Amino acid sequence: MAVDKNQRILVIDDFQTMRRIVVNLLRQLGFTNVTEAEDGQAAWDKMQVDNIDLIVSDWNMPNMNGLELLKKVRSSDKYKATPFIMVTAEGK
Repeated sequence: MAVDKNQRILVIDDFQTMRRIVVNLLRQLGFTNVTEAEDGQAAWDKMQVDNIDLIVSDWNMPNMNGLELLKKVRSSDKYKATPFIMVTAEGK
């Protein structure tokens, strides 16, 4: 199966350093269309303006956490089938 390296990827994390790490890794893998948001609410706002093909989200964030965003995405007709990867640095 071929991977579309031009798909729109949204990376969401409240720590800029973590976003930078994930974005750089994706770019090293050849993905060219990567955007960022600092929390779930900012991500949701971006998703209303841009079409997103893949979401990589932190779990713990202010305003709207990753689980709340996932619930919103899954209840949306536009994004309910969009792949969603949840990551966390939490040990629990």
